[in-house]
Amino acid sequence: MDAANEPRRSDGEPREGSAPHSSNVPPFSRDEDLHAYREMLLIRRFEEKAGQLYGMGLIGGFCHLYIGQEAVVIGAQMASKDGDQVITGYRDHGHMLACGMEPKGVMAELTGRKGGYSRGKGGSMHMFSREKNFYGGHGIVGAQVSLGTGIGFANKYRGDGAVSLTYMGDGAANQGQVYESFNMAQLWKLPVVYMIENNRYAMGTSVSRASAQTDFSKRGISFGIPGEQVDGMDVRAVREAAGRAIEHARTGEGPYILEMQTYRYRGHSMSDPAKYRTKDEVARMREESDPIEQVRKRLLGAHGLPEDEIKAIDAKVRGIVNEASDFATSDPEPDPAELWTDILL
Repeated sequence: MDAANEPRRSDGEPREGSAPHSSNVPPFSRDEDLHAYREMLLIRRFEEKAGQLYGMGLIGGFCHLYIGQEAVVIGAQMASKDGDQVITGYRDHGHMLACGMEPKGVMAELTGRKGGYSRGKGGSMHMFSREKNFYGGHGIVGAQVSLGTGIGFANKYRGDGAVSLTYMGDGAANQGQVYESFNMAQLWKLPVVYMIENNRYAMGTSVSRASAQTDFSKRGISFGIPGEQVDGMDVRAVREAAGRAIEHARTGEGPYILEMQTYRYRGHSMSDPAKYRTKDEVARMREESDPIEQVRKRLLGAHGLPEDEIKAIDAKVRGIVNEASDFATSDPEPDPAELWTDILL
């Protein structure tokens, strides 16, 4: 394998429950940190509220929260351009918000109301916005990788310069269709960036027990796809790596793999008690590596932002989420006639 295609790595494999080390990342300006803080905080507060509504029985079915992983999608979106597409698995609320979808519409879909993005018929796993180039969160593990590759094929066919950001988790990375997609993407030099969100536990089994190769950035070696590991808890590291990967794909060099080493604070879903890891491990990750707290400290320290301004941002974000919650619990349920719409015969 030539040097150009050799995966670049961080300082080494992290121990379970620790954050990878990021170094030499370009600093953010004050405005960039403010943007990242607002956007990540919106996802965090939205997901916390969704968890509350689920506990109250107002959200049915499955609910997979993105708490802890916010830096991945926000950093990647900061590196993308208008027209680039996003597709992911079922831990998808954060991706929707990062793409600019309205919190009201997302929350209303979670509660099954007619004002939701799928008119209350889809729930967490079946939201879509062509306007915002969000091509869905998909419930079949790994299914979105084939679809995201197809989006990349369409981009190349049209010659529109767009890049498909195709997200998957560490559990999905072992699916066979993923490797079929890798092969085709590299064979045809498709503009796809494969974002592997390695939160260490998939559905509840640590990567060391489930994967023979735990360096997911190397998963494209046999196809000649370059890859690298990234500190997915540092929004600056994500933006920097995603920028290079997207540029690689956009300029006709083919696909790229980014293993985002991240961590989810909650269980796999709201029904998961997460007994496969210790409370101390989760607490340590929150204390040492929380992506939002990192930015908050920079805003207060290096950027000299007054504490009152931070509190004002938090209050505004909470207001947006509370408004979305109020809408999602007061909006009418869809008319029964909706059962007969959007059916393909």
